[in-house]
Amino acid sequence: MTKLISKEQKATRLGFGETIVELGRENSNVVVLGGDVTGSVRTDLFKKEFPERFISVGIAEQDMMGVAAGLCLAGKIPFASAYGEFATGRPFDQIRQSIAYSEMPVKICASHCGITVGPDGATHQ
Repeated sequence: MTKLISKEQKATRLGFGETIVELGRENSNVVVLGGDVTGSVRTDLFKKEFPERFISVGIAEQDMMGVAAGLCLAGKIPFASAYGEFATGRPFDQIRQSIAYSEMPVKICASHCGITVGPDGATHQ
């Protein structure tokens, strides 16, 4: 894997979005699943470059975790991304049963954790 080092300061979510694109370029098994916040978490960058490897689940994060686990079984490397509460709180049962218990190597990537995200809303706090 390419070692990515940047001296410029940027938003963490932008660094994540750019890095996931680089990972996608290096490995065609990388797939990204997104909730209804792809622009905010910057998975839109991956979607633009690899639309065939991007799955939007809308506001169905519980389903996103089940799909991600299934993609692992098919040999894919899934990155499931949403706001913190929606990536871990709402789909807790699916993460526990389909991912953790089954030891599926799903990468759950969350942003907007905490109470200082300003104009992006308060529903995920």
